[in-house]
Amino acid sequence: MYINKAILFGNLTRDPEVRALPSGLNVCSFSIATNRVYRDRDGKKQEQADFHNIVVFGKQADTVAQYMKKGSTVYIEGRIQTRSWDDKASGEKKYRTEIVAERVQFGPRSAGAGGGGGAKRDEQPESDAPASNGAGIDYPKDDINPDDIPF
Repeated sequence: MYINKAILFGNLTRDPEVRALPSGLNVCSFSIATNRVYRDRDGKKQEQADFHNIVVFGKQADTVAQYMKKGSTVYIEGRIQTRSWDDKASGEKKYRTEIVAERVQFGPRSAGAGGGGGAKRDEQPESDAPASNGAGIDYPKDDINPDDIPF
């Protein structure tokens, strides 16, 4: 048995584009960027970005097109596929390698990338609750007794 599996976690580099196939099935295409950090021979920290073309079919294509936009974080599971075609203008053979997504999971939304709902970092929240100053979740000050946990 052979395996063709790709797992990626990155940010969209452009807004998704939706098209319909002649069969009526929707197809959504977009690209994501992933990066890796490593040290070179001199010990200097280097960062390398890779760009991946993603294709999603069916209902997932509609969902991605509706909720995702440039800069959104996404987790992709799929298979690698290379297509080829003859360029009409030049007559030469062209190739495109892409990930055909079988599973798309939306990542966390940052304050600036998404459908509103939260105060930006420089703004104060509108409620009377004490501000967390960007430190994360405000946990209660009470001690938790492990015997009170129901599981």
